[in-house]
Amino acid sequence: MYLSVSTAFKRNNLLVTGGMDRTIRLWNPYVPSQCAGMLRSHTAPIFYLHISEEDAKIISVSTDNTVKIWDAEDQSCLFSACSKASGIKGELSACLYAPGTRSLYVAADALALLYLKLRPLPEPRLVVSHMEPVLCCKYNRAFRQVVSCSEGSVIKVWDFETGKQLFEFTSAHGEAAITCLTFDSSGRRLVTGGRDGCLKIWNYNNGHCLHTLKREGKCDEICDCTYAEVNRIKGEDEQFFLHGFFSICIQTQGHKEDILCVAHCPPTLLATASYDGEIIVWNMSSGCVCCKLHTPFPTDCTEGGDTSVTQVVFLRTRVTTLESGAATLISNGPQGRVKSPISSIAVTRDDLFLYAADSDGYVYVYSIKDYALGNPEQEFPSRSLCTYLSIPLCFDRLEVIDEDRVLLSSSTDCTVRLWSLDGEYIGTFGQTEPWEVFTPASWKHPRVPYEILTDPQSLPFHPVLEGQSSHEESYHSKHPHISITDAEIKMGMNKWLSQISGER
Repeated sequence: MYLSVSTAFKRNNLLVTGGMDRTIRLWNPYVPSQCAGMLRSHTAPIFYLHISEEDAKIISVSTDNTVKIWDAEDQSCLFSACSKASGIKGELSACLYAPGTRSLYVAADALALLYLKLRPLPEPRLVVSHMEPVLCCKYNRAFRQVVSCSEGSVIKVWDFETGKQLFEFTSAHGEAAITCLTFDSSGRRLVTGGRDGCLKIWNYNNGHCLHTLKREGKCDEICDCTYAEVNRIKGEDEQFFLHGFFSICIQTQGHKEDILCVAHCPPTLLATASYDGEIIVWNMSSGCVCCKLHTPFPTDCTEGGDTSVTQVVFLRTRVTTLESGAATLISNGPQGRVKSPISSIAVTRDDLFLYAADSDGYVYVYSIKDYALGNPEQEFPSRSLCTYLSIPLCFDRLEVIDEDRVLLSSSTDCTVRLWSLDGEYIGTFGQTEPWEVFTPASWKHPRVPYEILTDPQSLPFHPVLEGQSSHEESYHSKHPHISITDAEIKMGMNKWLSQISGER
């Protein structure tokens, strides 16, 4: 049995224990009959606990190599890190929290240092869609709704055309964060995956869970999921959900590292990408490997750096209409063309334009109409057609909604937002004033999100804002209304900042 009992907080008269039931308990040593509080979030037995008396923090480590930092006074989780995502390799053996630098030293195969970045609470005047970071969102074309899921295991359903909330249900995966979602082909069923290792199928209009899918034995975090129909029989609802390990074949013949993302190209192609940068394309009918792709490591990075691929996207029009010589798959990874890591990518339905969001909150738009048609290893365009600003926080997901010419985004700042494809800020889901998606006058543009206007110093450095680049290219003639130059962006930013300064 795993059990860790820390020394007491002298000023708080507090003991902390944790064990096999994955729950941390806080005790008053003078009242042993009942615990003073319980902290639930770990999904595996807890084997290490440490108390930092200087700033009243509790550090806990579970057997699945998950590290968490808690505030002992308000009993909230401040920080959560999985070993893969934090670059920790091997079994964790010890941890030490340094309050002076607000960092955590972790001993595994090598010594790792994790910095605690406190997430400020949203200001009352700022609009948020969730009270916790939003980890995924998706547009449902059948019902014209948007579904978003948060780190707090909350699912919300929004009206796409107005931004109003229609429905929500909490504790969808218990205390575990919801990390991915998808819909079936009819749009009637929602599928969510979480850090508890479960896939759940919902009637999301009433919050009823229809099925729970879980592997036997140890279940790690579900990083991504997609929907595919295999041998569907008319009149029967036979469905197949893929979440990283869709068959024994992938486990035994495929990846050697954890699978982080998956993409489906009907009818039979499936692509999976892993932590070590390997991408495998599968034939789902036969279960055989079509090809293996290895992400090249950047020459300017040191050995042992991050090589993970967290998103792959098929160019479906090329798969069906072009010969095999054309590139048909796009992924993010360490070989990016911008300074900050690319966190999310999306393509238009006609595969003419690529939208790439970086961890600083910028969205880059690239024309890929003529890219890699005859040479899959052709150099990627070094210049984007335009760059527009979202927020100075990391995107988690982007989705292009072609029929309405808008871009859907979710972010770690607790928001789900809607943008026009030429960079106009339509609004944040959950705002007081509803928008009409077909009426530009109801959009927030040219007012970008409030926090940027009130705190321009928080903007990360970017050549567009500094006037150091002069891209004059515009979109393909098919989209003549999208033509934004760097000068126009800078002029617009100055106008917005002047406007908000006058209002204040």
